[in-house]
Amino acid sequence: MGEQRVIIVTGGASGIGRATAVKFARAGDQVVIGDIDERGAMETLTAVDQSGGSARFIRTDVTHYADLESLVAATVADYGRLDVMFNNAGLVRPGAFVDGDLADYHQMIDVCQHGVAYGIRAAARAMRALGKPGTIINTASVFGFVVNRGTLGYHAAKGAVIMITKAAALELAHCGIRVLAIAPGGVDTPILQPVKDAGLIDLVQKFHMRGKLLKAAEIADAVYLLAMPEAGVINGSVVMLDDGFTAFKL
Repeated sequence: MGEQRVIIVTGGASGIGRATAVKFARAGDQVVIGDIDERGAMETLTAVDQSGGSARFIRTDVTHYADLESLVAATVADYGRLDVMFNNAGLVRPGAFVDGDLADYHQMIDVCQHGVAYGIRAAARAMRALGKPGTIINTASVFGFVVNRGTLGYHAAKGAVIMITKAAALELAHCGIRVLAIAPGGVDTPILQPVKDAGLIDLVQKFHMRGKLLKAAEIADAVYLLAMPEAGVINGSVVMLDDGFTAFKL
């Protein structure tokens, strides 16, 4: 085991965030979870403890920059470093855009797009002040590349995450800070519940080459690898974690 790193995981109360928190903690890294779901976060802390790792929770609403700034500041104050920022918080509010509720659209943009941009800003400012290389990983989606009916806001936000990642990587490269994104396919997490409710889960599964949903732990494994120094050439990129979802298939 190498030197203990410190990672912040937003959206760590469930799904990919929880699996990633457990993955890093089990490997000996210190994890800080930022989320608005306190109950879910407590469940993640229990899972981390059972893995033999260490984590703490700081309630964070990623739609407010001040919350993310406080999350990062508290982390640095407690541990003296910040090695990895995983901007993972997200949500889906299905519904038609033209005739739907604009509040749902704005919520998806606020969480999935602004939450990532705010997380990059807060983490980058701290990493730059610390004078140490750092890695920022953002959760995009295959739906930043392809579209489905009823999720316009989600597509807009995830498409924005892709370009935010590229632009931030260019802006921060001279500081030794890498910025990259992952684009998962259909992952069996609570965020897919609306798809299950609509009876479309079989269709989503068929888009994967293995014919099944991905597991959150599989995505966490990839995030862990991407955060390693050995992945240093991956910068400004969107890494497809989609089991061929976006590949051309007849």
